[in-house]
Amino acid sequence: MEDRIGWVDYAKGICIILVVMLHAVHNVEYLLNGQGWMRPIVEFAYPFRIPDFFLIAGLFLSRSIHGPVTDYIDRKIVHFIYFYTLWVTLQLGILEFGTLTSSPLYFAKIWLMSFIEPTNSLWFVHMLLVFYAVTWLVRNVPVWIVLLGALILQSLYQLVIIDTGWNVVDRFCNRYVYFYIGYAFAPQIFAFAKRAAKYPLLGLGGLLIWAVLNWWMVQHEMHYMFLTSFVMGIAGATAVCVVSALLSRFRWAGFLRYCGRNSIVIYLTYAFPLAFMLRFVLPRTGAPFGDVGLATALTLAFCVGLPLLFHACVRHTSMRILYERPQWASLTHHLRRRALRADGAL
Repeated sequence: MEDRIGWVDYAKGICIILVVMLHAVHNVEYLLNGQGWMRPIVEFAYPFRIPDFFLIAGLFLSRSIHGPVTDYIDRKIVHFIYFYTLWVTLQLGILEFGTLTSSPLYFAKIWLMSFIEPTNSLWFVHMLLVFYAVTWLVRNVPVWIVLLGALILQSLYQLVIIDTGWNVVDRFCNRYVYFYIGYAFAPQIFAFAKRAAKYPLLGLGGLLIWAVLNWWMVQHEMHYMFLTSFVMGIAGATAVCVVSALLSRFRWAGFLRYCGRNSIVIYLTYAFPLAFMLRFVLPRTGAPFGDVGLATALTLAFCVGLPLLFHACVRHTSMRILYERPQWASLTHHLRRRALRADGAL
């Protein structure tokens, strides 16, 4: 299991860096009115960046989905409600501080709407909550029926037949199929990654072929098209699994694995260093040496490094509740206390 966890950490590290890179590239290039050398990387990763993130998120779901209902609700529903509520409050309170002070009622409206229509960088956490809830509801439905339904929803979204304007619904239709594949086919995915690690030359050859095809298809914008978008998403997620399996075998990219093990830390926090760079640093300095790509790379490093450094500083203090759910926010903890009171033990 250690090898499995190892390659999953590498995969999560790759995904979280690609996600932060996307936001850094778009925002820095817009601010500096130029295009840098990191843009092609973002475009190359577009077909599989989010699909792989959701596929990885579903891998270990089978361990808990058929267990006690209260444990599942606590670990997969209450858990994400806690972090989403905490961090959306922090993000809006700090990044929209002017609105908070000038119009508290309007700020409260924005805050409440964020639970119905998440438009900030935390939408992934919100979407995971929905995915976990839906998957529990359909846990006893035959896999092929749910998978077929998810594929149909994704196809209807790509054909613009489903276009509600409500991001929660649209994202669910477009992305749930990847999460469900991660959950339903986890044993096959783990076995595939294990085999990939045993045959590095074969894996590298397959990655080269995939990379060429993926780049060609991106250049022809096939990642926006019906069917090819799904194929590219699955192929890219498979490629990330192969890369991660190879990295876990040779163990020379420890920082990438560390990022994966702390991907939630980076994801929850990166909006703050990004806002700092965009509002206070780059408007004053511009692109270092006139290189927009360098400005983007420095912003990316800051947005990944600062959350990890901050986490290292607070993880043994009371502020660890920013990244570790405390007992008072645990459903099972309160249920145990209630049971103990009923037994007269408290």
